[in-house]
Amino acid sequence: MLKRQLKKFFTIVTLLSISSFAPASTLLVMGDSLSAAYNLRQQDGWVSLLENQLSQSNPNISVINASVSGETTQGGLSRFSALLTTHKPNWVVLELGANDALRGYPLNQTTINLEKMIEQAHQENAVVLLVGNQIPQNYGKRYTQMFFNLYKDIASKYNVAYLPFMLKDVALNKDLMQNDGLHPNKEGQPMVLQNILPYLQPLLDSIK
Repeated sequence: MLKRQLKKFFTIVTLLSISSFAPASTLLVMGDSLSAAYNLRQQDGWVSLLENQLSQSNPNISVINASVSGETTQGGLSRFSALLTTHKPNWVVLELGANDALRGYPLNQTTINLEKMIEQAHQENAVVLLVGNQIPQNYGKRYTQMFFNLYKDIASKYNVAYLPFMLKDVALNKDLMQNDGLHPNKEGQPMVLQNILPYLQPLLDSIK
């Protein structure tokens, strides 16, 4: 009897140990100031708000925010391989390119950089959500339209999930934007998250 109880005890301990060390799924956010909580406390940014929400609904998912204010696609590409190796993400939210456009960089290079990151993510079996963006019209109608369209074209080429504009209903609302007119304020961050979730949640649900 004692022997049977001991066997049962050690079985439970073993199962608990395996469960304790089971690897969590990982979501990597690769963005610029729009995802780095620019001029805000980190806990007020949309990525932290997402992390808090997932801690309740999907506690097995850890969120790594590798976003850097001012980041370009070239800078992101230079860091991306090491981040994939270190964190081995199941999902990648790729939100880069706005700084390329604001600096007037050639959009063909922006496209190449984003495509390389998607290819690297796919090589690691990570699911990608590509987040598009828009820039002010004063950069010229042709350039701004080309910039907006490049995300859709990349998403179609690589068959990845695509969010056209994360600042929908936020960018033109002064009550939700900082004084620079480019970055959401604290009140705008929850709405940014609500814009992202309908595109991100199905990807999270697809991997159990």
